[in-house]
Formats: sequence, structure tokens, C-alpha cells
Amino acid sequence: MMRPMRCFSCGKPLADKYDEFEKRVEEGEEPEEIFEDMEIERYCCRRMILTSIDATEEMMKYER
Repeated sequence: MMRPMRCFSCGKPLADKYDEFEKRVEEGEEPEEIFEDMEIERYCCRRMILTSIDATEEMMKYER
């Protein structure tokens, strides 16, 4: 999966936080609580993590 390495707006590194965020959401925690716990305060960074999707699975369905 291609994850965002940095926030497009402010440049804060996010790649190291994405796995923990995804795991905790699957366990049932609220995203807002996770962001506060991980000290991700900026809305631009929250947007990057919330809106990143794995498009590779969709692309693999089609042949060249």
C-alpha cells in the first residue's frame, strides 16, 4: 500500500503513524481519540491519514 509519507500541506512526517492509526481503528477506537493520543493536531494531517486509501487493490483487477 502506498501511504502518504508527509502531509501535503504542512510537511509533517506521517508514514510512521499510519500503521498504528489503522490498527487502533480496526480495534474500535474513535479516530478523534487516536489523533489526540498520537498528538496529531493539525486538520491537514488528520485529513491525510483519514482520506488515504489503498488503490492498488482496485488497479490489480485490470490487465494492461
